[in-house]
Amino acid sequence: MTRTTAPRKGGRWIERWDPEDEAFWKETGERIARRNLLWSVVSEHIGFSIWSLWSVMVLFMGPEYGIDPAGKFFLIATATCVGALVRIPYTFAVGRFGGRNWTVVSALLLLVPTTAALVVMEPGTPYGVFLAVAALTGIGGGNFASSMTNINAFFPLRKKGWALGLNAGGGNIGVPVVQLAALLVIGTAGAGHPRVLLACYLPLIVLAAVLALLRMDNLAPLRNDGGALREAARERHTWLVAFLYVGSFGSFIGYSFAFGLVLQTQFGRTPLQAASITFIGPLLGSLVRPVGGALADRFGGARITLGSFVAMAAATGVVIHASLQESLPLFLVGFTALFALSGIGNGSTYKMIPGIFQAQALARGMSGEAAAAYGRRLSGAAMGLIGAVGGLGGLGINLAFREAFRTTGSGTGAFAAFLACYAVCCAVTWAVYLRRPAGPAGPEPEVEAKPQLTSV
Repeated sequence: MTRTTAPRKGGRWIERWDPEDEAFWKETGERIARRNLLWSVVSEHIGFSIWSLWSVMVLFMGPEYGIDPAGKFFLIATATCVGALVRIPYTFAVGRFGGRNWTVVSALLLLVPTTAALVVMEPGTPYGVFLAVAALTGIGGGNFASSMTNINAFFPLRKKGWALGLNAGGGNIGVPVVQLAALLVIGTAGAGHPRVLLACYLPLIVLAAVLALLRMDNLAPLRNDGGALREAARERHTWLVAFLYVGSFGSFIGYSFAFGLVLQTQFGRTPLQAASITFIGPLLGSLVRPVGGALADRFGGARITLGSFVAMAAATGVVIHASLQESLPLFLVGFTALFALSGIGNGSTYKMIPGIFQAQALARGMSGEAAAAYGRRLSGAAMGLIGAVGGLGGLGINLAFREAFRTTGSGTGAFAAFLACYAVCCAVTWAVYLRRPAGPAGPEPEVEAKPQLTSV
């Protein structure tokens, strides 16, 4: 059933959208949805690159900048924090302005932090200025929330795990790509030329905006629902899944931002040596995120999420052992495994959201369209909150690293804290979403819901 809404004028607005109707999906829906997914990935990819810009800018900042490792970790943490906080208003923006329109605007906004970094990136710039510019790059993190809300509305429930995983994974790859680009610049022009990297991204940002303008669509039924946001905020499952997303996505983005600096600080790698390794983990984590979504579609999000956290705890144990033994090869093996496993957990955790609220509706006695409508409203609203809280997990990781290196000169203490966090995530996933799968918390209903057509 399609929501009745007043027609919106101008731009590329689609008034009727019902992907759960198989005839509609086969005739026109799938083609349009896949096209929007493709160009959404492009824009989100650039957004992630800009959000993670300071994970590589710190590699260019040698002794002449006068900033110690703790100060560099705080620059990274600032970008992470802002990127998490702007996810909520970015999710609102999709329903207010349209997915295509906001993709264009959010892409063009990336010109602001990139140009600012281009201007200030030199020795002698006050630390406060670097901090302000790092904060500006956080707007790139908001692109994820608006993109996921938009793509969530395009696909039927049976395809959401795959579509959201591919959308997020393609965006996440922006992290290793900017790190590879930094490696190329350091290896050719040298560590004293960060502006070369920044200048390369300016035309790419404009290109992403132009492609979104020409190739994407707005869904008229996708409207804001402030009541859904308030209701989702009162639901304990919103915050439980947000906590799980802290463990999965928070790990991915936190480790992605900090990896190169950890290699430099703890293992004495040069900027070139660090950059030549840094991209591998984020690349693997990005590539396997769609796999996590697809596995969740088939086996259930909670099962895959639990398995990923168990494996992440084991990989963290390897990293702690390697850190104590000062074994760089073993450290790299464990850390790279953490990236891949967090990517799988990212996809499976996000897939849990629509199923949880659909199952909750059924448990409350709703059926048919009433249950589907409840699931649509609550899952879309919850996604913005969950994405924001998950991003703050990256802030926690970078602050933990900052404190560990400031006090002991090693990241071992931080990894011990992360291990405890993964243990709690395992316990929550099992106790709430697997131990009693038939209850109100059951995340994987057998009945497919209608697609999410409301955002927060």
